[in-house]
Amino acid sequence: MSDPILKIQGLVKSYNTGRPNEVQVLRDCDLELFAGQVVSLVAPSGAGKSTLLHVAGLLDTPNGGLLQMSGKNMSAATDRVRTDMRLMKIGFIYQFHHLLPEFSAVENIMLPQLAAGSNDRQARARALQLLDKVGLSPRGNHRPSELSGGEQQRVAFCRALANAPDLLLADEPTGNLDPETSDHVFKLLMDLVRSTGMGALIATHNMELAAGMDRQIRLEKGKIFG
Repeated sequence: MSDPILKIQGLVKSYNTGRPNEVQVLRDCDLELFAGQVVSLVAPSGAGKSTLLHVAGLLDTPNGGLLQMSGKNMSAATDRVRTDMRLMKIGFIYQFHHLLPEFSAVENIMLPQLAAGSNDRQARARALQLLDKVGLSPRGNHRPSELSGGEQQRVAFCRALANAPDLLLADEPTGNLDPETSDHVFKLLMDLVRSTGMGALIATHNMELAAGMDRQIRLEKGKIFG
């Protein structure tokens, strides 16, 4: 078996609130995620799932334990190395699309590619290819305010996949949509993930959606089970 895309071992994350005792959010967490694997993360509000995603996505640093990404130890990596890894190897999707309102759908998908060194022609071609996969080719020149909620989230999916990352991290990616749109958009997300062979960790409260993934894990009292 190949090495995991994401490996977490004995991970600890605490926050010091200024009081004598720290607030420990993650406690001795272990997780391995492989290419082509889609894993659901189920946890109640306040259990630390966003913290886990932030640490796994190199947006926050652990206080202890191993964090390995694509075979590289990122536990104590420099800010520059972490930034490069996020840009080239990790895609993020949130409950709210966070599209830039002044740019069109195509331009929003082009931006991370341009930041990674692609030229304008390459970035535009990739953006149009991704929009075609989610059925939004005719809407490419529309700004976010001219798109429905489901369309905006599909553009956000495309933006997350723009640089062909190894790892996709999603935090309630359909939580802001009505049930019918949520089901449709989630199926598109799963199809995109399956077609690329990346690994995905998807946090959701929707147990029906979680059941459709390859593996389910839960976060309780700061520890990972499952």
